[in-house]
Amino acid sequence: MKGILGKKLGMSQVFLNNGQLVPVTVIEVQPNVVSQVKTDVKDKYNSLQLAAFDLRVTLSNQPEIGHFKKADSQPKRFVREIRNMVGFNHKDLISVADVFTAGEFVDVQGTSKGKGFSGRIKRHNQSRGPMGHGSGLHRQMGSTGSINANRVFKSQPMPGQMGNVTRSVANLEVIKVDRENNYILVKGSVPGPKLGFLVIKQAVKKSVPKTPVELVVRNQESTVNPADGQ
Repeated sequence: MKGILGKKLGMSQVFLNNGQLVPVTVIEVQPNVVSQVKTDVKDKYNSLQLAAFDLRVTLSNQPEIGHFKKADSQPKRFVREIRNMVGFNHKDLISVADVFTAGEFVDVQGTSKGKGFSGRIKRHNQSRGPMGHGSGLHRQMGSTGSINANRVFKSQPMPGQMGNVTRSVANLEVIKVDRENNYILVKGSVPGPKLGFLVIKQAVKKSVPKTPVELVVRNQESTVNPADGQ
């Protein structure tokens, strides 16, 4: 398993050489620092703790400052563990090009947009009641279960908080990896709002990469000499 932490910048589109338009999500991936290495002997499982995106010292507490001082790093805003990730040591800096290449498939995990308190029709896509003939049930709740149970069973679709939960999108193709500008283009959409933090992991269901696609390059410098008058 391998992975890296990033931040969603928004969506865009690119064109392939065959003229096909591909919607992509632009993800900023600054170099991740390995802030801790957990081993099977000491912690009962293997993982790397990655941290990204600097946090001001004034916004950090003393335990956080001491933890990142051991890694020779400034406190970070986003910290997550990637289980069974090998090949890196404590204090290492990991760039996106060290982990992924174009054509690979990834699973992207993020926190979905919060929609606030919502009813059953919006939250669970249920149908509304009759709108005429004296019906008093339009968008209200109907039956919540059998009368013999004398209680409401768990997992009953009911109004409540919608969104703001962890969600993952699987098998997204990596279109382009730019090490110089610290970003990665992923085909399709990913969970969360703009500037939301993301965990990008190696795809579990698709392990065989595709042939990298060829993108149309715009604004190429002309090779014609202006002195030639052409």
